[in-house]
Amino acid sequence: MSVRKTRAARRGPSAMSPAQLVATAGGLGGVPLAPGTVGSLVGAGLCIPLLRLGWPLHLAATALLTVVAVVASGRAAVELGQADPPQVIVDEIVGMWFAALALRPDLYDLGAVFLLFRIFDVVKPAPLPRLERLPGGLGIVADDVAAGLLARVAWWLLQANFDFL
Repeated sequence: MSVRKTRAARRGPSAMSPAQLVATAGGLGGVPLAPGTVGSLVGAGLCIPLLRLGWPLHLAATALLTVVAVVASGRAAVELGQADPPQVIVDEIVGMWFAALALRPDLYDLGAVFLLFRIFDVVKPAPLPRLERLPGGLGIVADDVAAGLLARVAWWLLQANFDFL
């Protein structure tokens, strides 16, 4: 028996590896209905304190989480035997953090970018589907980063063109 299989046997069948714990946000990605939305909600909730710290620290935390997400997602995908397992939701958390960059710290704006992010993440306008074809964790995370950036730009454009938003 290999070292990997021995460790897995000691953990038991239901225990998650550290990569899976990070990639699934502590197992929250295992919810049976809409795990991507759950991940986006977790990301939005975690954004609230980040928004209060200011955009430079938010950007630094987002960059760090992106690197962690790429590594953890890629490893979890290998362990789970799927290219983009549905229970991996750290990519949605990262996407929401990008969507909220330099946002005012209020629920109205956060709710708006949350909705826009979910739309872009589900619809996947071009070139997002191409980003999913990148190898490993990079492909898992890149399309959500792009959806988050699209959501942020869309919200900025909407606010710039409509005074009532």
